Amino acid sequence: MRFLLRFASFLALVMGVLVASVDAIQSVSASQPVLTPLAAALAAGGPSTQSLAQSLERPHAHGAFLDPVIRWSLQQPACAFFLLIALILWVIAYKRPPAAGRFSA
Repeated sequence: MRFLLRFASFLALVMGVLVASVDAIQSVSASQPVLTPLAAALAAGGPSTQSLAQSLERPHAHGAFLDPVIRWSLQQPACAFFLLIALILWVIAYKRPPAAGRFSA
């Protein structure tokens, strides 16, 4: 289980860095900051992720509490979202070193 969480964290980190580098290139060429929202990044992934992004943007599809949270997260920069997901998955999969040390019995 820990391996799968670490692998998912790695994939989210790769996606975050990839989106951040594309945003940096676009920012340099436009001479102003450009941040891709999560909805646009999902829509650019292909037809399946585009339908996922459209279904998430529809109102009242997830309940009264989750609707504003999902809409707010779809408006955030995609690089920040993916990096946050990578950090959360890594923290969940983190294994603490033994308190007694490496050479304890």
